[in-house]
Amino acid sequence: MGKAWKFGDDIDTDVIIPARYLNNSDPKHLASHCMEDADPTFATNVKPGDIIIGGKNFGCGSSREHAPIAIKAAGVKVVIAESYARIFYRNSLNIGMPILECPEAVAGIESGDTVEVDLEKGLILNKSKGTSFQARPFPEFMQDLIRGGGLISYIKEKRNNA
Repeated sequence: MGKAWKFGDDIDTDVIIPARYLNNSDPKHLASHCMEDADPTFATNVKPGDIIIGGKNFGCGSSREHAPIAIKAAGVKVVIAESYARIFYRNSLNIGMPILECPEAVAGIESGDTVEVDLEKGLILNKSKGTSFQARPFPEFMQDLIRGGGLISYIKEKRNNA
């Protein structure tokens, strides 16, 4: 359960992590500048378990993996958006950053709302308003990939268990 941080449509990777901070790829460094061009208070006020709510085309722009890394390192539990840029979608899964598509939840959640998410079921609960939304959950193997920390960890685990 966490606080919702709501952003609009077309939040690009330069907004998520501005290019001026890419001279250092340390996840903690990236997290300290996450979303600062959209909300200068985000990086200092986000708490582990908080949730980003985005509009359409979240993560558009350049294909840098730094964007989902910054979000994950900031402690965000999940990003819920109407839709994602395909490369951001893939990069998020590759690093084990949970994401859900649910336009109804985006419309029904405001900044500051308390939100609980069951990733396995795709269930999104807005505790502040007493409403719930259903996103399509990922298949079991994708949930294993996310729980395992991303694609590389998932493949290593599969190799070790083969």
